[in-house]
Amino acid sequence: MNNKQQWLYICSDSVGETAEAVARATLRQFAGAGARIKRFGQIRQEDEIRKIMEEAAAEGGFVAYTLVLPELREMIKAESIRLGIRTVDILGPMMQAFMDTFGNIPSQQAGLLHGLDEEYFRRVEAMEFAVKYDDGKDASGLLLADVVLVGVSRTSKTPLSIFLAHKGIKAANLPVMPEVKPPAELFLVDRKRIFGLTMDAGHMHHIRTERLKAVGLPGGSRYASPERVKEELGYSGGLMSRLGCRVVDVTSKAIEETAGLIMEAIGRQP
Repeated sequence: MNNKQQWLYICSDSVGETAEAVARATLRQFAGAGARIKRFGQIRQEDEIRKIMEEAAAEGGFVAYTLVLPELREMIKAESIRLGIRTVDILGPMMQAFMDTFGNIPSQQAGLLHGLDEEYFRRVEAMEFAVKYDDGKDASGLLLADVVLVGVSRTSKTPLSIFLAHKGIKAANLPVMPEVKPPAELFLVDRKRIFGLTMDAGHMHHIRTERLKAVGLPGGSRYASPERVKEELGYSGGLMSRLGCRVVDVTSKAIEETAGLIMEAIGRQP
């Protein structure tokens, strides 16, 4: 068995987030895959391409790229042939299909995806919003949010808020506990903007137990006990019924999948 570290190289003339997102989505389909990703962004010179390709060849990896500048695309193709490395063009087929179908010509300008346009500033504002109104810090944010997430601890409220922020959606989240009365603002929010996050009790027990181990606390804490988990989930379920909100079971869902469901529900493009 070959135990050599596997490498996937990302090349982009922008920041490379698009290619990395595709790469990580692919890796999740290969259970136990130990491949690591190395990203190179803002590539402008052919010499940069040559060095990256030679490193990939030496490591026995392959290269995925989002290059829109013609000279860089040609360079990576030439180096692929010279070094015998497999490459994956992530943007090319889509751009070609667009040209063939609609007759448009691409601008061939790198970094347009992350340009300082209205969408960019909307994402920045949403990110700042998610941080400010995370974990019920300020109940006034519930009335300002595009989306309000409610649920017990460990239902991925915060990472989901951050993911939605990257899509330009202002998300506030509120932890639910039997001992803490929900703020009055919660009941003033349009129920169509509230999403209750729930999880299988057994899975929740496992996650909380592992979380306690990770921070060096005893696994037998009440926080992770099956009784406490069932109590909290029962209480949150009752609250969600009172709110009349949509409930999403996140037991076996990735953050991206849950976000997709929410965005579809509020009429936003995933």
